[in-house]
Amino acid sequence: MALLVTRPQPDNDATAAALRAKGHDVLLAPMLRFEPLPFPDDPDAAYTSVIVTSANALRAIADQPGFARLLKLPLFAVGKHTARAAREAGFADVIVADGNAAKLRLKVAESLRGKKNRPGALLYLAGADLSRDLAGELREDGFDVVMQTTYRMVPVPSLPAGVCDAFAANGIDAVLHYSRRSARAFIDATRTSGIEISALAIPQCCLSESVSDVVREAGATQVMVARTPDEPALFEALDRALGMPAR
Repeated sequence: MALLVTRPQPDNDATAAALRAKGHDVLLAPMLRFEPLPFPDDPDAAYTSVIVTSANALRAIADQPGFARLLKLPLFAVGKHTARAAREAGFADVIVADGNAAKLRLKVAESLRGKKNRPGALLYLAGADLSRDLAGELREDGFDVVMQTTYRMVPVPSLPAGVCDAFAANGIDAVLHYSRRSARAFIDATRTSGIEISALAIPQCCLSESVSDVVREAGATQVMVARTPDEPALFEALDRALGMPAR
């Protein structure tokens, strides 16, 4: 028996390693494929801070011209995972929010209160598909914001053959979902592969209520939701789904 991780690469490898360390067998089916986009290099741009809601935004531009200049700026990260990626990329001044865009908006406003008239703009490094208009909300708060789309995540249309075989043999205990888009891509792929019923008959462990809505709407009935939107809480939800004692 095994767990299925639908998270994109390279984060799925870290998740798989953590689950294997807990004694689980793991199968991988990344449901979104990362694609970096060109980052415009403007030496004359006067940015005052960087805002990031995903580590992928940094990964996308790390080798592109102009990235080194950004390292001198303060960076606002949506959560601990993104903050760690920012520090590893070379940012020294990293301000961390509590894991979602709403709290990131509050953190920016709180940290930069009284500095709205400072020359220059906030640079928001974003993905192509956004769950909310953070740039627009910050502009409503009185900040000058430049948003640059640095990457996109493309849905993967099918599941690996080994994963399909495992579902057909009832060899998967639970599925872990990290985002609405990857969960939706998973549902679509199970339908394409003709295994939707067996795939949704087992526990679906979701990072948030928003993610869980996708699998519930598809017909899943065994849905566990992390109490907070982070991986340790998701693993705790997995333990609950499998009837394992709390650790």
